[in-house]
Amino acid sequence: MEQEKKLSFRKWWKRLRPKKAVVFWSWVASVALTMIIGFAWGGWVTSAKAQRMAESMAKDAVTQRLAEICVFQFTQDPGKGAKLAEMREASGYQRRKYVEDQGWATIPGEELGRIVVDECVSQLMLIEP
Repeated sequence: MEQEKKLSFRKWWKRLRPKKAVVFWSWVASVALTMIIGFAWGGWVTSAKAQRMAESMAKDAVTQRLAEICVFQFTQDPGKGAKLAEMREASGYQRRKYVEDQGWATIPGEELGRIVVDECVSQLMLIEP
């Protein structure tokens, strides 16, 4: 009786021997749990989502850079103070149209998109008079 209580690790392991089905389903559960944790809290994403995120970040970066060019062109305008005050009095749609009419939202050979012009207007509104 005393000898049965003090089994060596080797004997204990031989007695334990799980069946193949138990090992298989434990493995499946571990894989499923790992995937759930990875996608929910681990920051894993699918390739499609990563592609969408990359495209969005690239679009935002281009928009930001082009809006900075628009603001730079505004700063080169000799009557910028009066034009900024006039633009501040206009509504949102009129501000976009005003920036386009002034030519600040143009790069030689092409016009900037609406999103870029909106960002330019946002940045111009932050300028102190």
